[in-house]
Amino acid sequence: MPNKTTIIVADDHPMLLKGLCEELISNNYSVIGTAENGAIALELITKLNPDLAILDIEMPLLTGFEVIKKCENKKLKTKYIVLTSHKESRFIFKAKTLNISGYLLKDEPFEEMQKCITSISNNKTYFSSTFDSVFESEVSPEIKKIKFLSPSERTIIRLIAQGSSSNEIAESLLISIRTVQKHRTNILSKLDLASHTDSLTVWAKQHKELILSL
Repeated sequence: MPNKTTIIVADDHPMLLKGLCEELISNNYSVIGTAENGAIALELITKLNPDLAILDIEMPLLTGFEVIKKCENKKLKTKYIVLTSHKESRFIFKAKTLNISGYLLKDEPFEEMQKCITSISNNKTYFSSTFDSVFESEVSPEIKKIKFLSPSERTIIRLIAQGSSSNEIAESLLISIRTVQKHRTNILSKLDLASHTDSLTVWAKQHKELILSL
């Protein structure tokens, strides 16, 4: 029996795109469109309003995340599965913030895709076990640390994440450089970071998505 769930698939690797579509079709899923870049994916999703879009994260013109964000602004019914090679915490956190329904790794068997689609059809989310382990071991502890910062410290770390220097922070917040440095020292301590000059700047840039979302 054909599956009534309509699907659009987007990946900039033609062989991977072809292989995934063939697997889906051979298992009776209804693939109604394919795209090799994010701009085409956005156009197809907007035009066809599928039940499900399976998107690679890194595509030309628009990333999978950018496609999802633009589609969600249009209030479409489509749900999203991110298919990626990335296991880094920043990608996983970004997926969480966008309320994506599924997050799968490209090296997983097709059975995982089937489980994911079934879960989503039943209004449940489905994430790779790697996703969950990285979130629990790497993302969740950092969220707790950031939430432990005072409101002033959070303001300063947001500005650091956005690339502001201590001088620029002092000017924008109308406080002294000495006060900024004191806040930086306190933040280093609370985040359990080394006290050398660049450690906070490096950490803030690595966790920019996380910092700006809280």
